[in-house]
Amino acid sequence: MIRPLAACAAALTLLLFIPAALAQPLSICTFQCDVTPPLGSPLCDGAVPPAKEIVDRLSARGIVLLGSDAPIVLCAVDWVGIGNGGYDTWRDALARAAGTSVDRVALHTLHQHDAPGCDFEAEELLASRGLSGTMFDVADARKCIERSAAALKESLAKPRAVTHLGVGVAKVDKVASNRRVLGPDGKVKYVRYSSCKIPEAIAAPEGVIDPQVRLLSFWNGEQPVAVLSYYATHPQSFYGQGGVSFDFVGMARAQREAAVPGVPQIHFNGASGNVAAGKYNDGEPATRPILAGRLADGMAAAWKATQRTPITARDIGWRTLDVGLPPSALVSDEGPLEKLLENASARPSDRVRAAADLAWTHRAQRGKAIQLSCLRLGDAYVLHMPGELFIEYQLAAAQMKPRATVCMAAYGDYGPGYIGTEIAYSQGGYETSHVSRVAPNVEKVLLEALGQLLK
Repeated sequence: MIRPLAACAAALTLLLFIPAALAQPLSICTFQCDVTPPLGSPLCDGAVPPAKEIVDRLSARGIVLLGSDAPIVLCAVDWVGIGNGGYDTWRDALARAAGTSVDRVALHTLHQHDAPGCDFEAEELLASRGLSGTMFDVADARKCIERSAAALKESLAKPRAVTHLGVGVAKVDKVASNRRVLGPDGKVKYVRYSSCKIPEAIAAPEGVIDPQVRLLSFWNGEQPVAVLSYYATHPQSFYGQGGVSFDFVGMARAQREAAVPGVPQIHFNGASGNVAAGKYNDGEPATRPILAGRLADGMAAAWKATQRTPITARDIGWRTLDVGLPPSALVSDEGPLEKLLENASARPSDRVRAAADLAWTHRAQRGKAIQLSCLRLGDAYVLHMPGELFIEYQLAAAQMKPRATVCMAAYGDYGPGYIGTEIAYSQGGYETSHVSRVAPNVEKVLLEALGQLLK
């Protein structure tokens, strides 16, 4: 079993923010490739109908930072989740392509549900029961990994000098709301999912969210080179009808690329395990562009508010931290999971979930840690976190550096699933009662880790 952070100091990897040589130049490469699945492919890890039409082309896109140290890679993928062995394989491929070490690669998904997932360890468990390909299109996933690595490698031939960093923050109105609506007893009364038609749940306050979208931009003199955006919400407006889509977050990203031509926009989803658009989304197709427009408006306001400061390689820092996340009781007992996986009469989606649960459990038993990382860009910080993290972690990180801009990308290693706060596990609700693969004391582990990363 993986030990909590405090008990595994010997296994800790902490790369300090050591300044590079004075005025060392900084450059950036941007890359992008198509990762749209073939028609007939499973979507959302087999939990929804397979792909029957392509509404939007999906992409993997990112940047490579080049300075005095080894390259740093940040990559965002329009998929529902990349976990366990899939996460390891994809990061390894990007690291080799960039000529860097895997601990300097941050890989995240945007978590759209009308999109594929990837977990090679769960696939092995399914394949051994005659269920290969029920979770995702395995051959196509490997091709997408190869394409993203090839796109990254090709980008290295065209680095762009970076002289300034831009930072902009603005509020996004009427998009995000907390999914968990508590009753008078302090327990979850309603789970306000991505779309909602329950009048009482819609009328309830937004709840705990982070309403701000944060933009980090790289500039060569007066010319913007690339923009990274960070906003926390489940990204789906409606889903599960077989239409492959990057949903409203992808639409907002595309609107911003049209507004600033020639400048790649790379979007990351924040800690939104318990945040979605349910208060403002009735699930109708016509609402998707409305939500996209609201997010794009927030991004535009953050772009307008952007302040630029000079930056060189000495202003770049990178820290990593390996942590052990305590497994939940739901996945610690392998017997019921094995029985479900073997049950040919069970729903395929339930057997897929059992395989994913077992894959995570087996990694925990092997002592496989989760790697967190933090990128420092001058006075701005970007935290790279796993799973469907609750918004409270993002807010806590911001409070740890109140004078800095702190961005968070969640949905890194998708293996742990939902990661709640300690109190959330006693409140009930879908996220912490049924699908979280970590135990309540995960909060203590991760808050301590955030403090280490943001020192």
